Amino acid sequence: MEKPALDLEAMAAALQESGDYRVLRRLVPRPPVAIPDGVVVRTGLFVDVETTGLDWRQDEIIELAMVPFRYGMDGRIYEIGEAFHGFRQPARPIPPEITALTGIDDAMVAGQTLDLDAVAAAAAPAALVIAHNAAFDRRFLERFCEVFRTKPWACSMSQVDWAAEGHEGVKLAWLAAGAGFFYDRHRAVNDCAAAIELLATDLPRSGVPALAALLERARLPTWRIWAENSPFAMKDRLKARGYRWNGDDTVPSRCWYVDVAEADKDAELLFLRQEIYGGEIDLLARRIDAYDRFSERG
Repeated sequence: MEKPALDLEAMAAALQESGDYRVLRRLVPRPPVAIPDGVVVRTGLFVDVETTGLDWRQDEIIELAMVPFRYGMDGRIYEIGEAFHGFRQPARPIPPEITALTGIDDAMVAGQTLDLDAVAAAAAPAALVIAHNAAFDRRFLERFCEVFRTKPWACSMSQVDWAAEGHEGVKLAWLAAGAGFFYDRHRAVNDCAAAIELLATDLPRSGVPALAALLERARLPTWRIWAENSPFAMKDRLKARGYRWNGDDTVPSRCWYVDVAEADKDAELLFLRQEIYGGEIDLLARRIDAYDRFSERG
């Protein structure tokens, strides 16, 4: 006598409703949704790279994934397109710690290249490029292919207030678990799919799609203000106010800086003059928008 098939979804629902269990479901492809009449849609492109290290100036891309999707100006995602994916053999062997993290070894990338023309063609239709930690991915991709310098960028890690929505961290796997699903991590296409699913999901407290919150932040210009030659005794006060230290060779180097909303620019300059420098001083400030944000230019 055959045993009846298990109704796994009913079992999962029962566990969840008990209040004693949390159930994570494997991520499955999101089906397309009909675009309502009159809705204006754009093409977004979610990108993810795996690299030989963290330094965009000398480390290299070894895996690239790009997943296009169509979205409305209200942040609703209607359709996810076919992924572009490829490996690339770097000039030097892949470090063991990178293989341990990503599962990519020298044998997987041997003889593999990424066609620049194909990459540019895949990215060309995008009205917006998004990455989870765009400050990392954008710099590698701009160095690799010129098309990424021409696009506005956004960051699903830093431009959604995940903490305000009840999440305890911003790593992609943590956010996925908080949203109730899991996926095979640290492979570029899977990371893109997981991030798009997060952006398509309504945030638990504000109730809007995560992509809507991201778009709102991405559209706003910000100002970067540098506290050049600030008194050493003021470093703790600057740090407590949210200033970060620029220790690399970008201009200006070796000084504190902060990014503020356009509406807060004048107040921040006044704070520096009155509380840090103790008098009038010309301070370097630059307007940054999505075309420069997260790049070496911003």
